[in-house]
Amino acid sequence: MHHPVLQFVHRGEIISLRNVPPTRSLLQVLREDLACTDSKEGCNEGDCGACTVVLGERQHDHIHYSAINSCIRLAHSIHGMALWTAQDLAAADGTPHPVQQALSECHASQCGFCTPGIAMSLFGLYQKQAGQNTPLERTQAAEVLTGNLCRCTGYRPILDAAQRMGELPRVMLDETKVLQQLELLTLTAQALEADLSYNSPDTLNALLAARSAQPKAQLVAGCTDVGLWVNKQHRHFEQVIDLTRVAELRGIDDLGEQLQLGAAVRLTDAFAALEHERPQLHSFFSRFAAQPVRNSGTLGGNIANGSPIGDAMPLLIALHARVVLSSVRGQRELALEDFYTGYRQNVLAADEVLAWIKVPKPAPDELLRAYKISKRFDDDISAVCLCLNVQLQNGYVTQASIGVGGVAATPMRASQTEAQLLGQAWNQTTVTQASDCLRQEFSPISDMRASSQYRSQVLGNLLQRFWRESQGETLTQLADVSMLGDWP
Repeated sequence: MHHPVLQFVHRGEIISLRNVPPTRSLLQVLREDLACTDSKEGCNEGDCGACTVVLGERQHDHIHYSAINSCIRLAHSIHGMALWTAQDLAAADGTPHPVQQALSECHASQCGFCTPGIAMSLFGLYQKQAGQNTPLERTQAAEVLTGNLCRCTGYRPILDAAQRMGELPRVMLDETKVLQQLELLTLTAQALEADLSYNSPDTLNALLAARSAQPKAQLVAGCTDVGLWVNKQHRHFEQVIDLTRVAELRGIDDLGEQLQLGAAVRLTDAFAALEHERPQLHSFFSRFAAQPVRNSGTLGGNIANGSPIGDAMPLLIALHARVVLSSVRGQRELALEDFYTGYRQNVLAADEVLAWIKVPKPAPDELLRAYKISKRFDDDISAVCLCLNVQLQNGYVTQASIGVGGVAATPMRASQTEAQLLGQAWNQTTVTQASDCLRQEFSPISDMRASSQYRSQVLGNLLQRFWRESQGETLTQLADVSMLGDWP
């Protein structure tokens, strides 16, 4: 078995690297092979942002920019892309980039360890803002920087710098040259071979054939989980199959009454599509990990990983999502909650892949809320995630769908509570009874995030909050409801 050649565009040149093992991280390649030591290794698990770099991927006639964590990104996954690190921002004559100048003018420079990652998150935002005449909103900058920890200067001057960089004279990248280089990489792409350690098929048929031939190979789709396994659990994989280049799995299709999202669609894009249909989900999506993680991770990968505290699954369960599994033998479709059989276990056969996620569009009378309870507001794992979807007619519940995370070995559907609500008047008495049912339906464990008693109590409290919000109460008025209970 041999390693494929890794090629990408960096500093105006096409970089070609040989003998890169399949589990070598992008950060290792940058620091140890290319001497790009401006990218720092901090947490090595995608939380601190010190390793942030920006990737450029060709999309039709332009470049799509994404700030990502290089510490958990497998190096081979950036084959055919362009890469920028903090060392690439200044002009050839040393003139600082507007991002760098703004950080300096606003006294937002840190100790030097975190600043490069902060600069790259802002650079990704700067490139996305190109051509827009509207000023950058401070809240937008804050969302972009949730994946960059700062323990020196504080975020106020960094946010000042984010707004200041847009006021400085514009500096444009030579995108035409980069696009030409990316096109050249496409034309010189190597044919897939059976004994490659890292296989990146670009069609569904090729993916299914590779999966059938290599059922023990590790599937990756953004590497935000697998990168952790490699870094923290020291796991090694002889063969990796990367599905993020499969054209059929990268699209978002409107099927009329539902959206079909490819398993390789980035979380950032998947959430944007779902938020377009249901704008009230913006806050919930913005608290899903941090933007660099969402820029790498995929919806299909998050589902297939099957973490009981993954936030996407409770929401998708509440939305009646279904998944399509595919193999060389054909396809099958099932409800998302039926996909899981145990802790991080699912019904996928050895030769199958998760191909698509189908999400129904909102009903006219839909009441939907998604709640995440965690110790930190940003970039934290849920203690409890509760998503409620109720439809009413003449004051009675005609349909109820409730997805729950953090209370069992898998994401769950609160079927008993749904039955308690169905056909009942939507009033305080019904909700109180349903809240008691919801508290008793699961037997959550106690861990570092919350006690079992806390989780059960909060589940019922959130259902009460949901009802009160449906009656027009505001978040300030509800401050005493959802967080009732003590942390362990």
